[in-house]
Amino acid sequence: MGWAFRRVGVSLVLIWVVASIVFLAIRCVPGDPAELLLSQGGAAPDPAAVAQLHEQLGLDQPLATQYVDAFRHLLRGDLGNSLQDDSPVATEIWQRLPRTLELIAAATLIALATGLPAGLLAALRRGGVFDRGASWFAAAGLAVPVFVVGTIMVLVFAQGLRWVSAGGYVPLAQAPGRHLALLAMPAVTIALGLFATVFRMTRAAVLDISMRDYIRTARAKGVRRPRIVTRHVLRNALIPVVTVLALQLGTLLGGTVLVEYVFNYPGLSGMLVDAVNARDYPEVQGIVLVISILFVTLNLLVDLLYGVLDPRVRRA
Repeated sequence: MGWAFRRVGVSLVLIWVVASIVFLAIRCVPGDPAELLLSQGGAAPDPAAVAQLHEQLGLDQPLATQYVDAFRHLLRGDLGNSLQDDSPVATEIWQRLPRTLELIAAATLIALATGLPAGLLAALRRGGVFDRGASWFAAAGLAVPVFVVGTIMVLVFAQGLRWVSAGGYVPLAQAPGRHLALLAMPAVTIALGLFATVFRMTRAAVLDISMRDYIRTARAKGVRRPRIVTRHVLRNALIPVVTVLALQLGTLLGGTVLVEYVFNYPGLSGMLVDAVNARDYPEVQGIVLVISILFVTLNLLVDLLYGVLDPRVRRA
């Protein structure tokens, strides 16, 4: 239990550090949010109006005071209100976050369902036709940017074959079939690069584990190959795969912006870009804080999963 509590403590410190860095970094970005809000048609706003808005938004306070106030609100679960329309930041985040998480979850399931068996089969048949073909496909998945893949899918499946719409979003409760159809293309677009990572890591891990002495001993004892693969090889190979997958998922939490823009998907990443452009401090801080909490929590769960896959980790 002490092993688990130590990791929880480290995770809480990481969240505080990330939130502090974001608080300072967004204020270093050139541009005054009050001037951006008051600018109309490119005309310079009235300095008196800018000063008044600074006072209303609390931007006239010293940086240390703003920092303390921001964290006092965060500890109460209050992410503040948007500088653009005074709407609660938390409400908008909770509306968009499930959409981004659903997109990432769908892409992850597709990548795991294809990448794990493909990597295992490629390693077991090293140098064969399937190994060469899957390795080439994985290399292409890593090399081609997601916005290129997304654009090609729109051109082929939406405009050419007209199987699905080019983009958009429909709630699952409103139209389940259309919801899944609109989710499919962005999920597959993300899954292509994730498949390549899972495939390559699985293949490399299985090849490495297969050469270990205890695997040779199991073969010498006459243990059946399926049992060796499932009980010894695959289980030990999952540890590096889980590590890389957790890092990739953390990256996807903030990196789906291009896919969401290509498919006009109203997720959290698009909201973050709009908030940065508007210098909307509460929105940027709230979104990045939520993403960092999810990222740290995900890595914490991976650490705990290590203890299940390999009991030696609990003694580290």
